[in-house]
Amino acid sequence: MEQKYTNRLIHETSPYLLQHAHNPVDWYPWGEEALNRAKKEDKPILLSIGYSACHWCHVMEEESFENESIAELMNQCFVCIKVDREERPDLDELYMNAVQVMTGSGGWPMTVFLTPEMVPFHGGTYFPPEDRGGAPGFPKVLATVSNYYSTHRNQVTQMVSQVRETLQHIVEMVPSGRALEEKALSNAFEVMERQFDPANGGFGRAPKFPNSMGLSFLLRYWKRTGSTQALGMVESTLEKMAKGGMYDHLGGGFHRYSVDDRWLIPHFEKMLYDNALLSRTYFEAYQATGKGLYRKIGEEILNYVGREMRSPGGGFYSTQDADSEGEEGKFYVWTRDKIKDVLGKEQGTPFCAYYGVTPQGNFEGEASVLHVATPLEKLSQLYSIPVRDLEELFEEGRRKLFAAREKRPKPGRDEKILTSWNGLMVSGFVEGFKTTGNAEYLLHAKEAASFILREMRKKGQLIRVFKSGQSHTNGLAEDYAFFIQGLIDLYEGTFEKSWLIKADALNQEMMRQFWDERNGGFFYSGNENEPLIARSKNPYDNALPSPNSVAAFNLIRLGYLTGEASLKRKAEEILRLFYDLLSEHPSGFSHMLSALSFFLDPDEIGIIGSKEDPGTQSLVKEIHRSYLPNKILNLKDPDELYEASWFPFLTDKGTPEAPTAFICRRFTCLPPATNEAELRKLLS
Repeated sequence: MEQKYTNRLIHETSPYLLQHAHNPVDWYPWGEEALNRAKKEDKPILLSIGYSACHWCHVMEEESFENESIAELMNQCFVCIKVDREERPDLDELYMNAVQVMTGSGGWPMTVFLTPEMVPFHGGTYFPPEDRGGAPGFPKVLATVSNYYSTHRNQVTQMVSQVRETLQHIVEMVPSGRALEEKALSNAFEVMERQFDPANGGFGRAPKFPNSMGLSFLLRYWKRTGSTQALGMVESTLEKMAKGGMYDHLGGGFHRYSVDDRWLIPHFEKMLYDNALLSRTYFEAYQATGKGLYRKIGEEILNYVGREMRSPGGGFYSTQDADSEGEEGKFYVWTRDKIKDVLGKEQGTPFCAYYGVTPQGNFEGEASVLHVATPLEKLSQLYSIPVRDLEELFEEGRRKLFAAREKRPKPGRDEKILTSWNGLMVSGFVEGFKTTGNAEYLLHAKEAASFILREMRKKGQLIRVFKSGQSHTNGLAEDYAFFIQGLIDLYEGTFEKSWLIKADALNQEMMRQFWDERNGGFFYSGNENEPLIARSKNPYDNALPSPNSVAAFNLIRLGYLTGEASLKRKAEEILRLFYDLLSEHPSGFSHMLSALSFFLDPDEIGIIGSKEDPGTQSLVKEIHRSYLPNKILNLKDPDELYEASWFPFLTDKGTPEAPTAFICRRFTCLPPATNEAELRKLLS
């Protein structure tokens, strides 16, 4: 179809940027061409940041960016730049900090007005196309900002100076002089206990996000202290999320968040990173409790990702949209009549009762979001059907509805492949393999890692983005940290030393590019990334873990595995850098707190034995299915050669006659174990 307008975004690979390529707005991608024009013409920059699965980003495009009169005003007064936050999280973080400083809140779509020197002086999120509910319309905002920039240059200069100073203050940190203590963990638990929602699980009020890293920290805290309250908080949350509408009961996988506090109505986008992190948490909960629900959900998440989000080359795509056919959630919701059309009245009636599908619905247009509304035992009594038969009936019903749903137009899929998110997903699939023994999960992890190493690494450095056969954008700290973690996990899942060698090499490159020699910790952007107005260390564990949190884990593990003691000291420097912050604001540092727990009490577990020996394999399986969050696991095969410094834990153990496991817990060594039963006793 011939388009009336085409702008510079047509040459980009990002699906989000390409969605705006035919706007009447004269969009530029972020780069020298746009920045140089702003300086040459002394024009302010209108920076718009969003992502392809963002519902309100689509709304603002339809209302404003496709509006010719609004676009004319934008083109006349500003140099307009569009950024995909998933491709450039460094820009997103920097300018989100600025918007939050200036307005007290943030979100997407994000609209920021910059000087030609890239310094923000005004900003916000979604703007309506006309004045609405006391909020100024976008045209009025554009005219006001443009006029202010032209006529109040002194005030703009003063504001720019204040914003620059504030941003620099936000990103500057110095190491704590205090000792790293276990008390920080108990203090964090007390804070999380106060924030916990005992009625619905999770933390705080609506909207509710799946705090997988907080739940993983609580599991670690339970393992360390035996706190039944910590375990109860985890189980309550995981069960309620799994039964709520935020979980896709037909296709598996979690939506982004719940708009209410009961996990009932989701914002329907599906993110790769959410499902990577949640799969690990559910598998951890299964290892800790043995409850089948957690394993089932973990497996269904991985099955969804393998089915819907895996590229032909093995890498994983980024997101699925909330919208289809122009409506949010249309692909996922059901009416009572549609369910009975597919299942028939006899099967459909109890199915609707179980999944809370009513004539009036719980969503728009009398449609319903499926959620577990009634216990099986109650339905068994109501319909005089045994529980086991009901389970089979509902399983068959889910299969039929899934097949029917597959015929609907699907939500859009952002098919860019991000190194960092793929690293998290590699770890999720390895954890699934270790927990269940499903070899397909391990294959998916290996193929994704191989894809990154083949297509998204140049001259030993990681590239962040792959789309349409092209890789571009230098890797950020999260790309290195998350992918190194995935490689170390692959080593633990396979004991193939090639994965450990690659992890160690990339860790050295990360140290070279990102490490702060003055105060410690990793900068978010590297020495070879483009310079911005401030250089952050991205300290907080939010939707994604902080690169520094993950790097602390990596450094501890690599330090013990390779025998390089300096790496463990670097991990300690990271923890000291953030220790005061995590002590004061623990809810923003869930994964860093887990790293602190790991640092304080690592469990060294080593096996000496041939990888092919059934005795070795039985020892490995026992370790893999156990909940051992602080373990550092290595295997020394007498038939293989290793680096001289590797596995110092096993250097004085000789070569036992039979495969043998050795454990040191809290710096105390336990008796060796030569069979599964002996090992199980030691691990418990």
